[in-house]
Amino acid sequence: MRKPAMTVVRRLLAALCLLVVALGVPALAQTATITFVLTNDIYLMGDQVASDGKRRGGFARLAAVVKAERAKGGHVVFAHGGDTLSPSLMSGIDRGAHIVALTNMFPPDIFAPGNHEFDFGKAVFLQRMAEAKFPVYAANLRGPDGKPLPGIKDRAIVTFDGVRIGLTGATYEDSARMSSPEDLKFQPTVATMKQQADALRGEGADFVVAVVHAERKQTTDIAATHVVDLVLSGHNHDLFINYDGRSAIVESSYDGHYVTMIDVTIEVKQQDGRRQVAWWPQFRIVDTATVTPDPEVAAAVAAYEAELSREMDVAIATTSVELDSRNATVRTREAAIGNLIADAMRDKAKADAAVTNGGGIRAGRVYAVGSSITRRDVLAELPFGNRVVTIDIPGRDLRAALEGGLAQLPNASGRFPQVSGLTLEYDGKRAAGRRIVSIRIGGKPLDPKKTYRVATNDFLARGSDGYSSFGKVKPLLDADDSPLLANEVMVYLRRLGTVTTGVQGRIVAK
Repeated sequence: MRKPAMTVVRRLLAALCLLVVALGVPALAQTATITFVLTNDIYLMGDQVASDGKRRGGFARLAAVVKAERAKGGHVVFAHGGDTLSPSLMSGIDRGAHIVALTNMFPPDIFAPGNHEFDFGKAVFLQRMAEAKFPVYAANLRGPDGKPLPGIKDRAIVTFDGVRIGLTGATYEDSARMSSPEDLKFQPTVATMKQQADALRGEGADFVVAVVHAERKQTTDIAATHVVDLVLSGHNHDLFINYDGRSAIVESSYDGHYVTMIDVTIEVKQQDGRRQVAWWPQFRIVDTATVTPDPEVAAAVAAYEAELSREMDVAIATTSVELDSRNATVRTREAAIGNLIADAMRDKAKADAAVTNGGGIRAGRVYAVGSSITRRDVLAELPFGNRVVTIDIPGRDLRAALEGGLAQLPNASGRFPQVSGLTLEYDGKRAAGRRIVSIRIGGKPLDPKKTYRVATNDFLARGSDGYSSFGKVKPLLDADDSPLLANEVMVYLRRLGTVTTGVQGRIVAK
């Protein structure tokens, strides 16, 4: 009696399934939860002491966060929003090789290059990306022939529990202005991401993620297309989360100080022959001050730091003139070491002139003729981590800035200017603000109406230390994207081999 009863039951179930299909009742949903882990703009391999006295950031703490998420056994996509090969002291020596090696120890699932990936030129960029044991996505980056670069992806689809995740990425589209990519071509970020997202949808993606190195307005515009669900970004250096119910934008500060996790639950149902998708995000922020550094990565960082320490004592030039960095010299008059530093700044920026402040030169020592100069010497002279910032400024405002630099004479002051590309004569007996007798740039008298390109340091570029007219001008690049002053002086010294420029009459008291 039981067998016929079971047959009847099976027939009834089959009929019910047919009825479900006929009525268009949705089938059981496929559901997946994916954790997206985001880092971006991480330049320094070691952790740093923050303003609250706690140690944050660095590769070992970031690795601990990523490894902990992966160890939970769920679906994890680790995304890197770019900017990491440069700038740092070690990168100035090995051109970012240590950064790739450290990142390879806990490789991202998707990496979008930032503008700083191109700081050492096209060949180094391609070499470092070839060394990477992680996928690089940059759909808006093309070779000089307009074709994709080898090994760099436009998009891909990965599947978790039957849910299809589309991945695409973009590098910083203005890298040609901000860095040194040479003949590489950059397509518009927003249009490219919409195009790639449309393609991913056409290829069956249920949920689309764009990892981009981009301005905030660009990430907002990408999200506004509503073709991209989740935008993971770098470049702005802030901790940012925005979710409007349809799309989300996230950025994770910089240097690994904070790491953001986005837990996304995605439900896919078949309805009338179409896949219907719903998703819900939850956001978690990890302060890496609360994290124990990963011991394996911490050991690798320590080894690189020991190598950096050894490299700091390598001689990079000798001097055939006396260099005097004592306060009484650099804060009251033209100094040969001030000329050297200003020359390096002007050379890097390809500027008409350069101005730095004597107070930024700090070692307070004399290098006798024939002395070797090491990287450590440069760091001792320039300890503040300043950047070389370039501004375009009218002649009258440049004059006002230099007047500010001379305002405290005859007292020694940190604002006293050290210059390159210009000469000035002043009368210290005149009232402050009216002491300059003449200024010449490129051998010609300063034109108050003409705009000059001037390299300075980020401290003065903010209008500090009496250089208020500098602070009124928007820099060509933000300080965060500008090169490290100490690195540029090291590069300049290495190229010179021998320092021959002494005191030349760039600043003359009448």
